[in-house]
Amino acid sequence: MDSFELNKILGAILGTLLFVMGLGFLAEAIYHPIEGRGPGYALASAAPAGEGGGEAGPVQVADIGTLLASADPAAGEAAARKCTGCHNFAQGAGNKQGPELYGVVDRLEGAHPDFAYSDVLLEHKANGDVWSYDNLNAFLTSPKGYAPGTKMSFPGIKDDKERANVIAYL
Repeated sequence: MDSFELNKILGAILGTLLFVMGLGFLAEAIYHPIEGRGPGYALASAAPAGEGGGEAGPVQVADIGTLLASADPAAGEAAARKCTGCHNFAQGAGNKQGPELYGVVDRLEGAHPDFAYSDVLLEHKANGDVWSYDNLNAFLTSPKGYAPGTKMSFPGIKDDKERANVIAYL
């Protein structure tokens, strides 16, 4: 190999590197990131949940006694289908991402066996709180409002009638 051949090889390598670097600089000049502008589209969302704590936040809910008087358990079963991705409703069906909900009414909060509850629901259990109709109503209205720091990501059932139907089904 003579020096002319070596110059051609080194020239090709250096030329390729120069070309690639030039493309990088050109792409940066055309598509440079704009810093400090925030997200392109802000999503409307609920107020951020607080850190896990013991006190349940105040949740404004309709009177469950009045709502249950006209509730339809069959409609509640249909409405509860959206919950089946995370919960089982059949006795002995076991836990999924959330605990089994068979017989949840008047059960101690955070007490279903073999489920890893969030700290806030374990504190409710330690306080002797049970899933009464009023507590279920408040929790299903806004899980993060009732139990700040809960693992449940569901935003809640805002429609009073639908929520009462689900509670009647439970």
